[in-house]
Parts: sequence; C-alpha cells; structure tokens
Amino acid sequence: MQEFFNNVSRYPRYFITITLGIFFFLFDQLKPFINKPITAIALIGLIIGTFAFLTLTLQAMLGINTI
Repeated sequence: MQEFFNNVSRYPRYFITITLGIFFFLFDQLKPFINKPITAIALIGLIIGTFAFLTLTLQAMLGINTI
C-alpha cells in the first residue's frame, strides 16, 4: 500500500514539470518577437485578448454573473 501512495504522490510533480516545460518552450519560441516593438504590442494584445475570451467564455458556461 505504501508503494501505491508513493506512486500517486509522483503525479503532481510530473504535472508541474510538464506544465513548466511547456511554458518555457513557448517563451523561448516567442522571445524573438519581443525584440521588435510592433510585434511585442501585438503579442501582448493577443495574450490579453485570449485571457479575456477564456474568462468571458467560462463565466457564460458556468453561469457566473459579475453584476
């Protein structure tokens, strides 16, 4: 039974490692775009727009009223 709990306790570390790896990979891929002001502004706008879209979509799906 102890071996089972040791195995289950590894999954959160695995999840965190995979998630951080994805973010580091994406940051390395997007780093050249940050050097130019026009693409940096577009990239920031894209990130803010995606966050707003996800927020509004989840609020509508879950029936959360902010007003």
